[in-house]
Amino acid sequence: MFSRTGSVETEEKGLENITVADVLITKGEENVGSWLWCRMAQHNIGSLVVLKPGDQLHIAGIITERDYLRKIIGQGRSPKYTRVGEIMTDENKLITVKSDTSILQAMQLMTDNHIRHVPVIDGRIVGMVSIVDVVRAVVEQQNGELKRLNDFIKGEYY
Repeated sequence: MFSRTGSVETEEKGLENITVADVLITKGEENVGSWLWCRMAQHNIGSLVVLKPGDQLHIAGIITERDYLRKIIGQGRSPKYTRVGEIMTDENKLITVKSDTSILQAMQLMTDNHIRHVPVIDGRIVGMVSIVDVVRAVVEQQNGELKRLNDFIKGEYY
């Protein structure tokens, strides 16, 4: 899907120019597909994409830790017998971004809608961005800006 690269490019672009695709590139490949709740905990995964049956490219919905807590634990349901389709956010209600969405737009969308995970759809599912990914991109950019300012003050800026 995407390969792991360094974050120097993210540091130099400025937040208004960083896209979701830039963040996805730094995440590397992630395996999804097992809907066992224990797998989410074992692998520290906060959300999983649910793909349409027989179609590994198109999304049917998303299931998150919050869905699990509110719709299973909070309602006293058995996780063993609850189907993902019963509690997932389906594609019609899903908030998504494209890979060319700016990271600032993604952050605003996530903040406005109180969500922590957003699927990236470019005609098909290409990845997932979390609020942690967004914050990490912001921090990297700010660190890069701080370094450039320090270099400028020291006379080392070219």
